Amino acid sequence: MTQAWLLLDDHHVLYRSGTRRVLHPPTRHAANPLVEPTEPWETALAWNSIYHDPVSGRYQLWYQSWLADDLGDRRYGCVVCYAESDDGVHFHKPRFTQFPYGEHTETNIVLIGSGGYSYRYCCSVLVEPDEPDPARRYRMAYFDWTETDAGQRPGLCVAFSPDGIHWTKHPETPLSPVHYGALGQDLPLMTQTDRPWTVPLSMSDGTDVFFDPVRKVYVWYGKMWLDGPEGHSAWKHAMGRTESSDFLNWSTPELVCAPDDDDLPHVEFHTTPTFFHEGVYICLNQILDRAAGGGVIDVELMLSRDGFTWQRPFRDSFFLPRGASGSFEGGSIFTNSTPVILDTQMRFYYGGYSAGATSSDNSLHKSGIGVATLPRDRFAGITPLERTDVPTQRNPVEHVGQVTMKKCALSRYRRLELNANAEGGSIRVEILDASGRRVPGFLREDAVEITGDALRHEVRWQEHDVGNLPDGEYMLRLHLDNATVFAIYPVA
Repeated sequence: MTQAWLLLDDHHVLYRSGTRRVLHPPTRHAANPLVEPTEPWETALAWNSIYHDPVSGRYQLWYQSWLADDLGDRRYGCVVCYAESDDGVHFHKPRFTQFPYGEHTETNIVLIGSGGYSYRYCCSVLVEPDEPDPARRYRMAYFDWTETDAGQRPGLCVAFSPDGIHWTKHPETPLSPVHYGALGQDLPLMTQTDRPWTVPLSMSDGTDVFFDPVRKVYVWYGKMWLDGPEGHSAWKHAMGRTESSDFLNWSTPELVCAPDDDDLPHVEFHTTPTFFHEGVYICLNQILDRAAGGGVIDVELMLSRDGFTWQRPFRDSFFLPRGASGSFEGGSIFTNSTPVILDTQMRFYYGGYSAGATSSDNSLHKSGIGVATLPRDRFAGITPLERTDVPTQRNPVEHVGQVTMKKCALSRYRRLELNANAEGGSIRVEILDASGRRVPGFLREDAVEITGDALRHEVRWQEHDVGNLPDGEYMLRLHLDNATVFAIYPVA
């Protein structure tokens, strides 16, 4: 099977007539929150990362618990906890002996901080079963303060593990220096060396990494401080990017997307976890509104075809908005870069606070880990307008539209399939030649009508299939009658 043509943008589309694109948000699971604070060392659960083993079916979950200085031991101020599940819904918390907590000799804590100036933060985990070194099949990226020959430095740290439970911190830190300091400071001079914590255009403390299969590198997209109207530092967060071929040596961060004129002045990007799926870089961008509720966060779907130029076509509707007021997710949503992609379903695990992100240290706030599910590849679809009536039409039409795809060598495929919902109408597929003329035998009238709702509708004609086409380039045309199409699957 070849790569799917996702229709969450017009990358594969030549043009459309009488249609609009619609966002398709995921559905929250009825069992949410799946993980709640139940132990003395669990407070303010939010940042998380998950791995689903396709062979065993086991789910492994890492999540952060913010404790501040509860024990008087700064290493425990912000810890990583661990849970497992056989179905991705019902999680249990195993007990280990490596990090006791007070009188509790066994906990599910699997990583603590260094005990530096401030706290360890985040827990982005990647699993690589084929890694030759079994001790490095699990790798975690996080923020912490570490001692160097020149004193304490804040920045990116990493750890490795054979099982996701027993972690060894990499001794060389920080791997990417991070800005830390008072808001609104003057920027240092290029000759100044006495302010090592002031790092303009650096990544910040939120770490979410993934492996880019196109460039064959690890990539960290995250928040990057922008300077303010007066030129002072740490004004507002945008989206930065850095990459590494070995998880240890990271490139100089670069700014790739920022809030713009269409955003409210008090809105910024909290952090920008990204993953790659079917040819698209997809970001579950955490939109932080500092003017409401102590800094509330909703999630916007962003996308890119190259990882550097980003589109924000769905600003009017959040992909994953905050939940009901007073719920564990009523104030802030924290996404990650590790969605679980199953055959028919996509699972987006996320953390939630009942209050704003900047007031999350209060132990009285509710928090937890939840999941929202989406039918596979249904991020967004194309559907007809309710009514199209322009002077060049013969007659007005209602709920009717067409999508003409860019030309390609269709004859190399055995069949075509559509991810579409045509419960209230139908879809017929037509083929045009490279010049835009209709191909006999593949006309709209020859097409077998597609109805119903399915992730894999087979595209058929009465007497032919795409394998009967002579070599050359052709264009698909989808005729939509009160139906929505999300993706096209060319099957080789």
